[in-house]
Amino acid sequence: MRFPRMLALGTAAVITLSVTACAPASPDGIAGAADARNSATGAPGVVADGTFPVTIQHVYGETTIAKQPERIATVAWSNQEVPLALGVVPVGMAKVTWGDDDGDGVLPWVEDQLDELGSETPVLFDETDGIDFEAVADTKPDVILAAYSGLTQEEYDTLSKIAPVVAYPEVAWGTSIDDMIRLDAKAIGLSTSGEKLIGDITVAAATALSEHRVLEGKKLLFSYIDPADLSQIGFYNAVDTRPGYLHDNLGLPLPSIVEESADSTEFYQTVSSEEAERFADVDVFVVYGDESVIPVLQADPLLSKIPAIAEGRIATLGDATPLAASANPSPLSIDWGLDDYLAVLAKPLAG
Repeated sequence: MRFPRMLALGTAAVITLSVTACAPASPDGIAGAADARNSATGAPGVVADGTFPVTIQHVYGETTIAKQPERIATVAWSNQEVPLALGVVPVGMAKVTWGDDDGDGVLPWVEDQLDELGSETPVLFDETDGIDFEAVADTKPDVILAAYSGLTQEEYDTLSKIAPVVAYPEVAWGTSIDDMIRLDAKAIGLSTSGEKLIGDITVAAATALSEHRVLEGKKLLFSYIDPADLSQIGFYNAVDTRPGYLHDNLGLPLPSIVEESADSTEFYQTVSSEEAERFADVDVFVVYGDESVIPVLQADPLLSKIPAIAEGRIATLGDATPLAASANPSPLSIDWGLDDYLAVLAKPLAG
């Protein structure tokens, strides 16, 4: 995951407890972690709520998982959060290098869940230069989850020599959070629990939005503008999970320029700042950085023609912070930071 994918996301030994048994999510919280931990005591493996074998369709064909997996590995961004949210600890997962606040390679909401489950950190795969196939193989997984990813055919084929792989369904980095949960949960025999998780985070999202009603009906543009080069405006298309989540899960309308690219399979595009009029209906620009970028954008003769920029309706997310990472919603980050994230988006509209 490299720029701008990384910015869009913005980019030890095997634990002795290979997997933790799963219990249904608690009605008091999204993950039901305490219940899952208690039911795991002395359990030999995952308590499946489905039957095997299961077959999962994806962009590279189909994957059949013959029996309930006991050793689960995940690659790419946030797939590990599906089993963790359902009370299952993977044997290995991708190391996080963007959004990590303490340098341990694990996002804070994942740390919290591991603590809730009483687990050590799984083996971390360093994906700085691509998937570390050897490290994945060393964890001896029964299945590899990558429903939200940009796996190439070659990467899929190589991983498939290690264990059955759940690839993304259609578009690279375009899997919705609901579909990621459904696919990854089905692969580990927890479809029913996965649907419960989707319901829980849907309720959490609606509750958070109700606290920031100023956002209702507003068109937000998730963008990237380089203060050192204001000649172009980068923004994320509807297929990307940031605007996708705001639209599909929170019900916020899309700016017209994003609607125009609704059928695009590209998560990101740029246009010349000379086409500033195409952003006239944007209510809030969401950018990475701090508030010092706002006067820089307003001083530009082209960008200042955009009403939202001229009027200071710019929401800033600190680059490479956990909050910026949570803007790419995931099963555990929603409960952790959605309210704070929406507060940042709502702030420019407060006046």
